Amino acid sequence: MQPPDHVDFMRCAVIIAPMINNNRLTYYLTEWNLSNPQFLTQTVTSHIYTVTHDAETVILKLLSPTETEEQTGALALRYFGGQGAVRLLRHDDGAHLLEYADGNELITLVERGEDQNATRIIAQVIKQFHAVPQDAPRDGLFMLDRWFRELFKKAAEDRQAGIESIYVRGGAFAARLLADQREVRVLHGDIHHRNIRQSSRGWLAFDPKGLVGERTYDCANTLCNPYPYTGLVHNETRLLTHAAILADELEIDLPRVLAFTYAYACLSASWSLSINAEDAVQWALDVAMIIEPHLDLS
Repeated sequence: MQPPDHVDFMRCAVIIAPMINNNRLTYYLTEWNLSNPQFLTQTVTSHIYTVTHDAETVILKLLSPTETEEQTGALALRYFGGQGAVRLLRHDDGAHLLEYADGNELITLVERGEDQNATRIIAQVIKQFHAVPQDAPRDGLFMLDRWFRELFKKAAEDRQAGIESIYVRGGAFAARLLADQREVRVLHGDIHHRNIRQSSRGWLAFDPKGLVGERTYDCANTLCNPYPYTGLVHNETRLLTHAAILADELEIDLPRVLAFTYAYACLSASWSLSINAEDAVQWALDVAMIIEPHLDLS
């Protein structure tokens, strides 16, 4: 189980030897008829290049040999078909070819004082890919109840030890939510301000997790972000205001948005706890503790 992207910097990096990476780049340039590779960035899952394909600049993402989560994300992008998200042009087990959203990250709006506008944009992006017809097979995607297994594991450990922790409360609450899911959709699973960019087609999301579950879940990560703006994210008034914006724009009950955000924050903390990322644990728990008094946990 992987932590969300806002704690990616604390994940164990996968190092690909430069020679191996160059050989793989050469392979895909030839195999997919690409040219003009320009190194863009390296993440814990991939090396990312801009390349030219059919006279257009696109993204080539070379995956680390052990990466599996990106494959599930590719299935979600294929499912969305470019609706609210970047288009998946081609993929196999080793690489993805993607539409290039070359504009600013959505975080730039927050940084210039347009925080609420950014949340409204996120809602519109979510609305687009949740509107995709849900009749295609969902094989290979990750069911939401399985996604929560790290929280359930931590909750079980604490119960066994006689500890009445927030993980115990959050795990029990999440289990009830997941047993009564509504409006199930293919989800992005990791929507936040750094996973949405401006493009010639408007604001587009990228790097989905590829989940299947209640559409409300796609609000949760947003309300735990943007990292590392503590003054925003851990402000109760701001959190409740932005939860209401998402609920209104997406026509979801506000208590449901808060409930899934609480459950997700507990899940995020359990992920981070499993890799000893103490700052990220506290970040997520602070969100959960802001929300908890607004819920009926009985």
